[in-house]
Amino acid sequence: MLTYKNPKAKPCEVCQNLFVPDRMGQVVCRPACAMKKVRQEKVQERAKVRTRKEAIKTIPALIKEAQREFNAYIRERDAGKPCICCGRTQEDGYGTAAHGWDCGHYRSTGSASHLRFNEDNAHRQLVICNRHGAGRAVDYRRGLINRIGLERVEALEASNAPHKWTHEELRAIRDTYRAKLKEMKSEK
Repeated sequence: MLTYKNPKAKPCEVCQNLFVPDRMGQVVCRPACAMKKVRQEKVQERAKVRTRKEAIKTIPALIKEAQREFNAYIRERDAGKPCICCGRTQEDGYGTAAHGWDCGHYRSTGSASHLRFNEDNAHRQLVICNRHGAGRAVDYRRGLINRIGLERVEALEASNAPHKWTHEELRAIRDTYRAKLKEMKSEK
């Protein structure tokens, strides 16, 4: 005949109250604590999955995320300023829709990818000028000289050193511009 030992009281893993387990492997004292424990485990599991997903992101995926945050910051930074190339403003009736403004690059991200996150190279631009007007490079240059000066424009034009982005750089850029945008919006 088998005899079972009387179980000893132990603390609940959630509320730390002492309880005597009814069955083997019981670690919580009541159903409410069991539900809390399950929720905590789900939150921890989601955090682990998020961390694993972040670790396996490719360079192109990180470039896309960093570019999205950078572009949003530039559009917010230049809010209220006229279009860099044509000088039209929202008050003139342009760019009133949600998709009315882009973050236009003087030197495109395709031809000068090392300047894609350079704040001198990017300014708020009307969609019709940026996408439908092929960037309007000559007008953009005129507006850029007025805004940042000829010396800085020539520095952009002379910059041709290739750059290979790393995971760490792209994460830092993404997080930096996300924080800058959040701070800028909270100040308004």
